[in-house]
Amino acid sequence: MMPTTNPNPPFTLTRASHVSLAVTDLEASRDFYRDVIGLVVTESTDDAVYLRGLEESAHHSLVLERADEAKALRVGLRVRTDADITAAEKYFAATGIEHQRVEKPHQGATLQFRDAVGTHMELTSSMDLVPRKMQDFNEYVAGAPQRIDHYQVVTHDVQGATDFWTGLGMRMAEYTAKDGTDELWGTWMEVKGNTHDLVFTNGQGPRLHHFAYTVPDATALLHAADVAGALGFGEEIDRGPGRHGISNALFLYLRDPDQHRIELFTTHYQFIDLEEVPIRWDISNPRRAQLWGMPASRRWFFEASEFPHEPVHQPLLHASPATLEDYLGVH
Repeated sequence: MMPTTNPNPPFTLTRASHVSLAVTDLEASRDFYRDVIGLVVTESTDDAVYLRGLEESAHHSLVLERADEAKALRVGLRVRTDADITAAEKYFAATGIEHQRVEKPHQGATLQFRDAVGTHMELTSSMDLVPRKMQDFNEYVAGAPQRIDHYQVVTHDVQGATDFWTGLGMRMAEYTAKDGTDELWGTWMEVKGNTHDLVFTNGQGPRLHHFAYTVPDATALLHAADVAGALGFGEEIDRGPGRHGISNALFLYLRDPDQHRIELFTTHYQFIDLEEVPIRWDISNPRRAQLWGMPASRRWFFEASEFPHEPVHQPLLHASPATLEDYLGVH
């Protein structure tokens, strides 16, 4: 069923903001994101590392936290003001959404909650400011990520997730549906005017499939792949380089030492004007996933990072995607 975006949501979301990961070797993960991916280390403590993209002025867009078990901790979105945090509290209390106000280093008012399908989310209204490094070209290494852009979450209930977030003002820019129906298999939703801030795809969930940073150009993707190979992480290239049909993005996916997945990408388009209608992709159309190149591997389709103490549910919709192993005849 096609969702309806709420034009007057109870609070104002502005963009994808930050993601927090539990990692088992903090130093190894720091080195990976700094040296293989190219993020900037803003600050390190005994138990956490804060990183950001080169053009970001917010203190962090990625937080690594030392832990005994690797997990996806929180997916973060920004709201416009402190008043939006208060409005979100009131809305969640009225609608029965589990939530709590928390204190987080370098963040303003912060609210944590579970969405309708169990995704562990965090809203914040502000962050400490740090200098942008977008013109420190001498510090552009590996993929030279510029800023965080979006997240993809695997969910057992794409329709339920989509209805929840469009009810909070997100607009669906693209979607996949069963041929000849409006049965949603994947939805790409945005609030900041490009193709996606938050994506939900069908599968065992809730789990974080990946988080994504923009890079300057296609050459940066190739350089990131070269650096990964040179530093011994070539086998952690999970998919690509390639081009998605959905969003038109050139992409490269890599796995960190704990197997959390990060995407580097470029060339997606604007989705701003209210008369725009979402682009539909039939689930049978392989061009939705790649306009050129081979299919993704089984691990790209089926592996993702779980949230702490959150049960993983079997999907309401069932399918067997065509994988690289199928293409190569490997069983």
